[in-house]
Amino acid sequence: MQEQNEQALGANAQWEIQAGEYWLQEIAAGETVRITDLHGNQAADTLFFNADSPFERYSAFDTIRTQQALYLTKGSTLISNLGKPMLTIVDDTCGRHDTLGGACSGESNTVRYALEKKTMHSCRNSWLLALHKEYAHIGLTKRDLAHNVNFFMNVPVTPEGGLTFEDGVSGPGKYVELQALMNVLVLISNCPQLNNPCNGYNPTPIAVAKWSTQID
Repeated sequence: MQEQNEQALGANAQWEIQAGEYWLQEIAAGETVRITDLHGNQAADTLFFNADSPFERYSAFDTIRTQQALYLTKGSTLISNLGKPMLTIVDDTCGRHDTLGGACSGESNTVRYALEKKTMHSCRNSWLLALHKEYAHIGLTKRDLAHNVNFFMNVPVTPEGGLTFEDGVSGPGKYVELQALMNVLVLISNCPQLNNPCNGYNPTPIAVAKWSTQID
């Protein structure tokens, strides 16, 4: 799907990713990737791996501890499980992104909603499909589906310390841009969730673009 929607723009490239589809690309150090919420209120569940050593990956724990903030926005640096900076958010017109709520799966759909929801498509299914089709040769499996960022998703923390899923805080055309500080493998599931308001109960496409930049 992503190959059919790719448009080459010289040194740049852009894709449109339908709800329920995945996007998997390597972003070289010094490149920038932009994720755009085309219609608003969509959620882009995203994993980051060190492309040269994929057993190093994004860590929500290390990122939250380093920046002393629960949410991600312009200026946030995504930290790996080895304590290394992976990417920095260099621009953000949405203003806040979740890294606590995790990703939907057949198991979580069953626990949160109903037994018959287990077979509904989920972000973990999309990630597993991507790894199986594109990266089986390097041995990544479901055990490597660790912490993720939910771009554009609104997961407030309650006074009691719990999490709730609310309407998104994004809007049509809002975007986030990240500059890679190492060679990074980016795996996005454009969330197909229909059971909570993270997508306004109406999953829609996102756009992804990347281009070359220069690290200061």
